[in-house]
This record gives sequence, structure tokens and C-alpha cells, in this order.
Amino acid sequence: MTDLNWLDQYLLSLSGAEHDFKVEWGWDRYMVRGKLFAAICRPTGMKDERYNGHTLVNLKCDPRRSELLRAEFPHILPGFYCDKKAWNAVLLDGEVPDDLVQELCGDSYRLIVEKLPKYVQKELAGEG
Repeated sequence: MTDLNWLDQYLLSLSGAEHDFKVEWGWDRYMVRGKLFAAICRPTGMKDERYNGHTLVNLKCDPRRSELLRAEFPHILPGFYCDKKAWNAVLLDGEVPDDLVQELCGDSYRLIVEKLPKYVQKELAGEG
């Protein structure tokens, strides 16, 4: 299994990030103010074999960029149990460079924060 300590540390370094483990799903969830921005899991027994047995991270992404990323990287798939247009599943044991995974995590966080109330955005930015 891929060493995910660097990813966990990065996700938790984002302002206001919180972590929990959803036992029923087997997901490590990363949220900001209760809104999911990343989820790490290892699905098995899925009809779509591309997900089976791979450790992956689900990340929110601009739908246009999602299509481009999926075309360029075979290890970036439509979101696992998420909106397939606005979420990607990045296989962490695949060939996606760590720096790109980190960039996509940051983008996912930003997309979620942009939907939060302005006063919360200011607090997270250290302005409140």
C-alpha cells in the first residue's frame, strides 16, 4: 500500500481542515466546516473494476478540467460514489505524480471554501 502520511499531513495543514473516519464506508474524510473536500478509500467488489483494490482519493474538480485530466491520466477516474462531473477519483497507487495530487487536493479545498459564507472564508484566511 502507498504511504499516505504525506497526503494526510498536507490535507490537515489546510486552514480549518478536519479529519474523521466513516466506518460504514471505510473512508478517511477531510472536511472544512463540515463540507467534504477529500476522501481516501480502497473500494472492493465494485462492478467497475477500475476502482477495485486501489487506494484512491476523491477530490472536487472543475468539470472542464476533470475531462482534461482523465484524458491525460488513466489513473484519474470519475469520482467514486460522488458526482462524476465535479469529482475525480485519483488512484494513489498509480502513475499520477505526487505534486499533481497535492495540487488537485488544494484545488478541491479551494472549490469547497469558495462556497462557504464570506465571513467563514475570511476566518479561514486569517482575516477574521
